[in-house]
Amino acid sequence: MSAPDSVPNPPKNPFLVIFTLGALSTISPFAIDMYLPAFGQIAKDYGTTTAHVGLSLSTYFAGMALGPLFYGPLLDRFGRKPPLLFGLGLFVLTSLGCIVSPNIETLIWLRLFQALGGCVASVAAMALVRDLFPPKDTAKIISLIILTIGVSPLLAPTIGGVVAATLGWHWVFAFLAAIVALILTLAMLLLPAGKPADTSVSLAPWPIIKTFAGIYRNRTFVTYLFAGGFSFCTLFIYVSGSPVIFMDIFHLKPETYGLIFALLSVGFIGSSQVNVIVNRYFPSKQILRVALTVQCIIATLFVIGAWLNVFNVYGTVAMIFLLLSCIGFIGPNSSATALSSLTRDIGSGSALMSFTQIGLATVVSAVVSNLHATTMTPIVAVMAVCALIGLAILILGNPKSAAATTDAA
Repeated sequence: MSAPDSVPNPPKNPFLVIFTLGALSTISPFAIDMYLPAFGQIAKDYGTTTAHVGLSLSTYFAGMALGPLFYGPLLDRFGRKPPLLFGLGLFVLTSLGCIVSPNIETLIWLRLFQALGGCVASVAAMALVRDLFPPKDTAKIISLIILTIGVSPLLAPTIGGVVAATLGWHWVFAFLAAIVALILTLAMLLLPAGKPADTSVSLAPWPIIKTFAGIYRNRTFVTYLFAGGFSFCTLFIYVSGSPVIFMDIFHLKPETYGLIFALLSVGFIGSSQVNVIVNRYFPSKQILRVALTVQCIIATLFVIGAWLNVFNVYGTVAMIFLLLSCIGFIGPNSSATALSSLTRDIGSGSALMSFTQIGLATVVSAVVSNLHATTMTPIVAVMAVCALIGLAILILGNPKSAAATTDAA
């Protein structure tokens, strides 16, 4: 059953609501990107290696993947704001704990709980988008949120580097605590309550598992979730593989790599904003089908060119820019279509979406990290495989999509 075309209580000030939802969605990206430049300082202070410090990033990813499974039922049972405010409060407290961590092991564990607090922000934001805006506008709202998320790769590493260099790495976590405390205040004051608490939602383990299983039996939800999820993997593959491609293979300086990283993020951010305009004229399903097809064509050409060694650094940047630009169309429309197929348990559906996407991306990026690639061909090949799997899922899961693709051809 599809969702209704309108919502009972639309927000009175959509701009402030969208801005706050976007701010919520930046919490984990900032928590990941902002402390990366401080790895060397942290390792030196604790007398360990940067690889050991890297475990604090792994535990954060683990918390990001697992946390939504707990928050989904809570967001449905108690309403959107109580679990959201609890999670943000936990993030602030654990950030302060990171400042006074006596050893690296404590920091690693605190990062896990920091993620368990912060991950509620993106789950609640997606649920509130579905609560507060009609389905026909969902993809446009998600695109606007992505614009805010896109600030992270542009600003967070730079801010973190300046803070660490001038004040020390501890202050990075102080800044994170302050930022999230401000966002918590905005959420309290500006966000509508969204869907009211549903006392029929059980928090016992077996009913929760049955709820998740029921959502996974929704063919429309699963089709668009995994079609978009595998496409989203290409972004994580790029993040994991780009240091190898640009610094190890093309021997670029870290400063140059940083500039390229910022430039390529513009492709993802910019296309998501173009999607806002395109959504006025075409439905989300059609945009998604075309964008996935284009992404597969680009990825296939990229693999062939990489194998034949025809791409220099400029050609490589151009191809990655095009691949990431496709995600700016695919992400909002796949998420919007998946969520629009749900009429209840939207918090749990949003949680499953976050868990599945991050889980898939984490596994695939780990595969790329373990390839020990000396050329970019295997990295690009994994990108292409993920894009092709996403398109295959869309076609096989939605026969009408296959017919439309054939007609278009």
